[in-house]
Amino acid sequence: MSLLKVDNLSVSFHTRNGSHQAVKNVSFTVEPREITAIIGESGSGKSVSCYAMLGLVPSPPGRIDGGSALFEGADLLALSERELRAIRGRDIAMIFQDPMTCLNPFMTIGQQLIEPLRLHKGLTAKDAKVRAIELLDEVGIRSPADTFDSYPHEFSGGMRQRVMIAMALINEPKLLIADEPTTALDVTIQAQILRLIADLQKNRDIGVLFISHDLAVVADIADQIIVMEQGVMVEHGSPDAIFNHAQHPYTQKLLAAIPSGHRTAERIKPDPLIAVSHLRTWFYPSNVKEPVKAVDDVSLEIHRGEVLGLVGESGSGKSTLGRSLLRLAPITEGSVVFDGIDLTQLEGNPLKTFRRRMQMIFQDPFASLNPRMTVYDTLAEPLLLHKICDRKSLDATIATLMDDVGLARAFIRKYPHEFSGGQRQRIAIGRALATKPEFIVADEPVSALDVTIQAQILELLIALGREHGLTMLFISHDMAVIRQIADRVMVMYQGKLVEQGDTEEVFGHPREAYTQSLLASIPGAALSA
Repeated sequence: MSLLKVDNLSVSFHTRNGSHQAVKNVSFTVEPREITAIIGESGSGKSVSCYAMLGLVPSPPGRIDGGSALFEGADLLALSERELRAIRGRDIAMIFQDPMTCLNPFMTIGQQLIEPLRLHKGLTAKDAKVRAIELLDEVGIRSPADTFDSYPHEFSGGMRQRVMIAMALINEPKLLIADEPTTALDVTIQAQILRLIADLQKNRDIGVLFISHDLAVVADIADQIIVMEQGVMVEHGSPDAIFNHAQHPYTQKLLAAIPSGHRTAERIKPDPLIAVSHLRTWFYPSNVKEPVKAVDDVSLEIHRGEVLGLVGESGSGKSTLGRSLLRLAPITEGSVVFDGIDLTQLEGNPLKTFRRRMQMIFQDPFASLNPRMTVYDTLAEPLLLHKICDRKSLDATIATLMDDVGLARAFIRKYPHEFSGGQRQRIAIGRALATKPEFIVADEPVSALDVTIQAQILELLIALGREHGLTMLFISHDMAVIRQIADRVMVMYQGKLVEQGDTEEVFGHPREAYTQSLLASIPGAALSA
């Protein structure tokens, strides 16, 4: 008997602007000790299918039009809210995609972890704390006993996701629904979490429903794969059938978008645009005696016209290094020489004026774009601030920027919430290009995007780099992405650079054990088998 059997599930949303059927007659099963993966781009209906089963689709505007979802013989769609509440968190647990919006900012992570243990299993606070600390250690949280009383905002994005995973696993559920659980994690922690889920699923007869846009990830762990497009299940089969014998054009398109190969090497003239010498960026938290050495004695050069890839795990200091180069983080010691000018010596208006020549593309465009500003206002702000154009030529300049990043000019009066994730990232790229910079720091610009959108953004960045002669520091934990876009690679670990070299040299012949571990953790072994 299947642990979960979904039959002809249909879900629609009804608003003033009309109706939209998000899920159309979807059927699948989840077996004990097996992982069923649902694959598809944003808007394909994969998450809505799972939320509907647990009563998490708000009504209105959402409505379940038909179907059944039998869990151990009981139809989840026919249960009352009270009956569902008894199952959620105990027999069925869910790992949500965005931990920052799911974790309570007013409660410590320890309080949030022990809550389900006390509610569903009746453990004492002492016993619940012991179990919570054990699981935090299991999912890769450093010094879990010390961080037990920390709040969500004190963790990095990857660490918050690990807390969410620990919270879902803490009651040892029979069915685990994982909605993009490794999107924000670096490759080594991603591999660790995937192994943890797989081991738990096999050792304790747990069924897993794994939602992802990362085909390489599901290739390693799934027993069966469902491919969804626009609410419809278009293909279903084993990993071998999906990855080696895909029948549907949509599945073939997803497979073609997986990063592979490497960027064609270009001869970069050894002409340093940026020279960093013995850079230190240390932080001094009030409750810690020793400083946090985010960047510790780093020296490097970035040549004109090259894309330098910077890789490392969460907390390795790579984002802080990127921010330090732009003087967006306080530099403790060292120098950053940009085209002969030491940026550490600039303050006030001279620094503000200099920033026209260097820009940043942030990881989360929804957080970095002002929700009250239209695309027009977002692009106009740097143009007017740095006096790149006057009011008369503003419209034409913005229209050209829209063309450069592949956005329709008709979108110019829309707000960020009206765009998809990929479109918002294009807006962020357009804003970075507005000042015609010489240097751009791209901080995880494609980590949360679907593979097809990710491929488009990478192609866009490469094309824009060539067209505008950009020099770029590309920060990522995705080794496949780095291999595709970078001319050279630097590997960062605990605030220090531990290896660097030409991209193919580092990938083909890594010298350091840490680099070897990063490369060994790249998902998708099944794709190259």
